[in-house]
Amino acid sequence: MPMRPSRRAASMAIAAGTLAAALPLARAQAFPSRPIRLICPFPPGGAVDIASRAIAAELSKTIGQPVNVENRPGAGGNIGGAEAARSAPDGHTIFMTTSGIQAINPVLYSKMPFDPAKDLVPVAALVSLSNVLVVHPSVKANSVQELVALAKAQPRSLNCASSGSGTSIHMSLEMFKQLTKTDIVHVPYKGSAPALTDLLGGQVQLMFDNIPSSLPHIKGGKLRALATTGAKRDPALPELPTIAEAGVAGYESGVWFGLAAPAGTAREIVSRLAAEAIKGTQSPEFVKRMTELGYVIIGAGPDAMAEMTRTEVARWGPIVKASGATAD
Repeated sequence: MPMRPSRRAASMAIAAGTLAAALPLARAQAFPSRPIRLICPFPPGGAVDIASRAIAAELSKTIGQPVNVENRPGAGGNIGGAEAARSAPDGHTIFMTTSGIQAINPVLYSKMPFDPAKDLVPVAALVSLSNVLVVHPSVKANSVQELVALAKAQPRSLNCASSGSGTSIHMSLEMFKQLTKTDIVHVPYKGSAPALTDLLGGQVQLMFDNIPSSLPHIKGGKLRALATTGAKRDPALPELPTIAEAGVAGYESGVWFGLAAPAGTAREIVSRLAAEAIKGTQSPEFVKRMTELGYVIIGAGPDAMAEMTRTEVARWGPIVKASGATAD
């Protein structure tokens, strides 16, 4: 007996529903089908690059494909971010973003090549860092207060390097200038590593650097550390006061790094990436390397990372606007 139209339609609907339900599972099971590209928006050797390579090594062990770091530096992370945003949303391109890229750049740049809030989706918050205020040994200041006195006595005589306009390193300077009422010249680079090279050579006099990249030079006596930028003393440099402790009331600055993916990436793929990334932050090798260098492990998923971004936007937006800093 031929199937009645209504029964045929119902059967087709059930079949279609079953297929639709199976597609996400099939897509997740097929991922990844080739090596994964992790775009790092800063040059090799800096704190973002160090974290990128550490998590790439962990993901490569568990996700089923190699994870290769590709450095795309420039414009405070915007060049790498734009490249990630343009990539196919299939999980095979991921991006090491920072709280600066997510929350500071959209205020600092009048023309962004991408919108972090719309063109990227959060995957996992990985690690956080305080910065450290370091000076070249030639600078006649052994404390924060001596540096402030020097900057006030000789306005615009001190040049401060940063890893790029809009980065946490740059904004740490801007907050310092606002609270101390000093006039220090900002000199942006395409990352922490080239900025440090010029600081070590004496071409610039100071820097609010991410702790991991400056730590070896501090321990080697090539840079003088004056204070750290967090709310409390940093475990990597416990002998140093915070900038607030050193007399700059209300000062607190830091940065976190996390993985993001192009908008439109399937939820099940984001979930898989998040689970593997969080697992990676818990591995003994990752924990040991990161903590030795001064990173604090976060290991949180997409929802927590989205909330962290909202907090940073509310915190840094007014500071950027009040500073009058622009990057165009």
